[in-house]
Amino acid sequence: MVEHASKLLRHKRERLIQLHFKESAESFLGLHANIIDEYFFESFERSMAGPQINIYKNPYAIIALGGYGRREQCICSDIDLLFLFKRKVPAAAEKLIQEIVYPLWDLGYEVGHATRSMKDCMSLARDNLDVFTSMLDARFICGISSLYTELMEKLTKRVISGHSKKLISNLVETNRERHIRYGDSTYLLEPNIKEGQGGLRDYHTILWAARITSNLKKPRDLEYYGYLSHDEYEALMNALNFIWLVRNHLHQISGRKTDQLFFSRQEELARIMRFKKSGGQMAVEKFLGELHGQMELIKQYNLMFFTMQGYSYDLKPKRKPVSKSSNVNGLHVSGNTLYFSSIQELIKSPELLLKIFEESARLKIPLSAEAKRLIREFSYLVDKAFRSSRSNIRIFERVLLTPAATFNVLNEMLNTGFLSSFIPEMKPIVNRIQYDTYHLYPVDRHTLFTVRTIKSFASVDQKNGNRIYADLYKEIGVNKILLLWAALLHDIGKGWTGGGHSRKGAEIVRKIMARGGYKPSQIETVSLLVMEHLFLIKTATRRDINDEETVIACARRIGDPKILKMLYLLTVGDSMSTGPNAWNDWISTLLRDLFFKVLKILEKGELASSKVVDNLKKKKSDVIGFAETEHEKQAIEAHFAILSPRYKLYASEKDIHANMMLYQRLGKKEFVWDIFKDLESGTRKVTICAKDRPGLFSKIAGVFTINGLDILDAQAYTWRNGIALDIFRVKPPADQIFEMEKWEKTGYYLEQALSGDLNLVSEVKKKMLKYKQIPPHGMKKPHLINIDNKSSSFFTIVEVFADDFPGLLFSITDAIYRSELNVQVAIISTKVDQVVDIFYVRNIQGEKIDTPVEVDALKSAIEKRLPV
Repeated sequence: MVEHASKLLRHKRERLIQLHFKESAESFLGLHANIIDEYFFESFERSMAGPQINIYKNPYAIIALGGYGRREQCICSDIDLLFLFKRKVPAAAEKLIQEIVYPLWDLGYEVGHATRSMKDCMSLARDNLDVFTSMLDARFICGISSLYTELMEKLTKRVISGHSKKLISNLVETNRERHIRYGDSTYLLEPNIKEGQGGLRDYHTILWAARITSNLKKPRDLEYYGYLSHDEYEALMNALNFIWLVRNHLHQISGRKTDQLFFSRQEELARIMRFKKSGGQMAVEKFLGELHGQMELIKQYNLMFFTMQGYSYDLKPKRKPVSKSSNVNGLHVSGNTLYFSSIQELIKSPELLLKIFEESARLKIPLSAEAKRLIREFSYLVDKAFRSSRSNIRIFERVLLTPAATFNVLNEMLNTGFLSSFIPEMKPIVNRIQYDTYHLYPVDRHTLFTVRTIKSFASVDQKNGNRIYADLYKEIGVNKILLLWAALLHDIGKGWTGGGHSRKGAEIVRKIMARGGYKPSQIETVSLLVMEHLFLIKTATRRDINDEETVIACARRIGDPKILKMLYLLTVGDSMSTGPNAWNDWISTLLRDLFFKVLKILEKGELASSKVVDNLKKKKSDVIGFAETEHEKQAIEAHFAILSPRYKLYASEKDIHANMMLYQRLGKKEFVWDIFKDLESGTRKVTICAKDRPGLFSKIAGVFTINGLDILDAQAYTWRNGIALDIFRVKPPADQIFEMEKWEKTGYYLEQALSGDLNLVSEVKKKMLKYKQIPPHGMKKPHLINIDNKSSSFFTIVEVFADDFPGLLFSITDAIYRSELNVQVAIISTKVDQVVDIFYVRNIQGEKIDTPVEVDALKSAIEKRLPV
């Protein structure tokens, strides 16, 4: 008999998806729950097993729990059920469950069911928070309705009454643990739209807490009981509808329940939900921006709700409040949170909209929920006169300079909409997503992180290797505010089309700073910092910073030591706040070395050739100082005669002596090498000495590839006696416990490759066949090859932008070798999701390649080695 109900449910579900799937998510979820209810009505009525249980002697009911109880039934959501018996659970209950639940499994539903007596329910609800919260969502379906009523009454009297504070505390702690486990979904590239912070579970937690404290019956009661204003409730429902719709589509295209929004699904969802490319943004970026914005709203409501319950901004119980008070007329402190004294005062003195944030920063206490509401509602008071008021600008400066406490006041400015009202040019970057794995955060959040990171330099531990940041931050003195303005606005150009974002941003900054009444010199400084905020990092990671010509060019472009120091701090803060692909120990080392080289030139002047000669004489004398005997001194003298000028110029005294010792070990061997663990940069410095031969560099790159060693950069030197010294910086092997074995294996392969006993091309192809990864979001970017003959007087610089794959470096260097060119310097960098491989090359005559024919031939040779 239940079979009829099952067929009917299948038909109704198919019909529901056909007619209502693309309508309001809330409507679909409710209708889906309704047709499942109807299945239970009919199954209960037609049950063969039911009559075997005497419902009058042992009353029972079927009750919906969890999401099904809340009527949030997405396509592949679980169906959570409670078979509730007044007394003991009879043996015949098993047949009833089989009769009703098994057909649902056959239809593809995931059914979670529990069979309990009333006594069991109360016991479990007291001991298990998950059981308790599922019962808070309980909804009667069929059976004896009075049993459901009794369940809810007992839950209130025996579990909730007298224990509400403890229950709320447990809810908050679970909330915090979940946020730690799943992360803040408003920032994650692949958010969990249910369990992550800002996800649906944050909303459910609000409902559960409100049911504990106010006996809330339905979501609309959040407005009735004063937890949310009417506009806030409407905004919440709008956010939930969007996320439910995303979840529903995600279930449909996955064919199963899933809440993790993986890259592979994001473009498809954007298309299904009819997002279009516009304003310089892809459709998927528009979609993700909307999603992050709606999840941010739920996150903020969750935090606001629990701060009203007496918890701090980080969801920890507030300590006994230290008595604090505001000395600003129109503001007052209550319950350790800030309030406006009255709406009349706010209308009379609009500057209170700024002063409340300044007081929050000064007193280190958050704004009350009511204050945030008023800031949103009275944002129209932030007009042209408000923005150009020098007194208001000074207040904003003080907020900008104040170190961030547990909560970030600038974040509160952003969340309440005040920041984009005060600086309207920021509106286009609010919730603006950059669809790649390089930029971890939306543009607006990233800018605030950058400001916070730079301000944190003031308190860097002296024992930390980053003490340089603290020293420089202190050194720039009154210019701190200009640096922080630049940090806040450095990416503002990303919200506007036309030209690069740095150039566009510099234009916008001029208008903002002029409106604020800043001096022309101050405007020029901030504009320059925004314009050049990528210059140092690009130079450090894409050019040979040991090349004096590169350093001098940087010095000439920047021109001022003060600007250099500010630009360096901005670059560090920006990179640190972008994501792990933008900042690591190696990049930190490169950037710091470039900074000091450029600073030295700016402070002491460009190096003259006579000084270079003096330096080389001193270097030679210092190396000779390592000798212990007259014979060793003569050997060093002779060794210096075979060294190339470029090597003598850039190698340190210590390295020259160490490399000489390495060379003396070569003899008739194919190669000798030295592997140094650089603890500061977290890398390995591999120095290889071998007889020079065509394609040596590409062969080493190929051997490293087949052994899974990632090259970060390399320097190649050829001495006058035909000896090649190639110095590689590589990432350490993945399994450092067996690092020695890895190097032994690599050494064996290198010996085979150099002797001609190993077919490198074949081995690299095998490695590439095993590698089937595509760019994380399934979007392949076109590769690009640039030939630069302007940046260096002695080398042609080749830049290759391509999606990464094992064998990329070998493929390019092999193409360069077959074009009869020698690689002197190699640098491996990144540009968003792509790898940028940079090579300084010369032909076999030691000259640049600068004719159009040569340039086109090299481009074509490399192009053929890159995958289509």
